[in-house]
Amino acid sequence: MTQIVGGSASQVLAAALARELEEPLAPVEYDRFPDGELLAAVPEFDDDRAIVVASTVSSDAHLELLQLQDAVREAGAEEVVTVLPYMGYGRQDAAFEAGHPISARAVARAVSTGADRVLTVNPHEKAVCEFFEPTATSVDAAGQLADPLPADLEDPVFLSPDAGAIDLAETVRNAYGDGETDYFEKTRHSGTEVEITPSDVDVAGRDVVVTDDIIATGSTMSEAVGVLRDRGVARVFVTCVHPLLARNAVTKLSRAGVEAIYGTDTIERGASAVSVAPALAAEL
Repeated sequence: MTQIVGGSASQVLAAALARELEEPLAPVEYDRFPDGELLAAVPEFDDDRAIVVASTVSSDAHLELLQLQDAVREAGAEEVVTVLPYMGYGRQDAAFEAGHPISARAVARAVSTGADRVLTVNPHEKAVCEFFEPTATSVDAAGQLADPLPADLEDPVFLSPDAGAIDLAETVRNAYGDGETDYFEKTRHSGTEVEITPSDVDVAGRDVVVTDDIIATGSTMSEAVGVLRDRGVARVFVTCVHPLLARNAVTKLSRAGVEAIYGTDTIERGASAVSVAPALAAEL
C-alpha cells in the first residue's frame, strides 16, 4: 500500500495527487518547539510506500521535508518517493564566484539521503536533476497552463522572456492548439537587474501569452509587458509553472496591464489556476 504525505506548503497538491492516484492521504502534524525548532510527523503512517509531496519554498520547508522522509522511514516505509513540485535553490546550479557553494547540489544531496526516487516539476535547469542520487526525474507540466486560457484568443502569440524558455512557450502553444511563438532577449546584469530587448514579432492588435517557468518578483515580466504595450498589443496573459510571486509581484504585473496571471499549484498561490497532479500521477 501507498500513502501520500504532504508538506505544509503543498497540502492542496498532495490532496489532488491522492485523488488522482486513488491512494490515501496520510495525516501529518506540523509543530514548532519553543526554541524555534521544527517538527513534522506522520503518527498514523503504516504502509510500505510513501510519496512525500513537498515544495521547498523556504529553508524551513527544506528541513520539514527531511523530517517527513525520516518519519515515514522510521514508521516502516520500505520505499520513499519524494516529489519536489518546486525545488528551492534550484536556480543556484553553479558557483557564482570562487568560494561560493553550488547550493542546488548541496540541497539535492541532502534530499537524496532520505529518498529512493525523486521527481521535480520543470526545474529551472534540467541539469540539477543530476545532482540527486539516483538522478531525479524532471516532470513537464507546462502544458497544463493552456487549460485556463480563454478559448477566444485573437491571433495569439506565445512569448517567452528569453530564448531559454522558448520550449515552455511552444509547449503551452501546442497544448492550446493555435498561435505563434517567439521570445525576448534577456540580459542579466546582476541578481536583481535584468535588461529586456524586444524581439521582432508583430504583436499589434494580437493577444499575447507570456510564459515562464518561475515568476519571482515580477520585475522582468512587468518590463516585458511594458514593451508589448508600447507595441500595441491587445490583451496580455501571464502564465508560469511556479508562481512564486514574491512581495508585490502581482501588483507590478497588474499595473503593467496584465489581464490575468495563471500558475500551477507547485507553489500554492491565488494564481494557482491549474494542478500538476495529473502530470505527476502519470510518472508515478
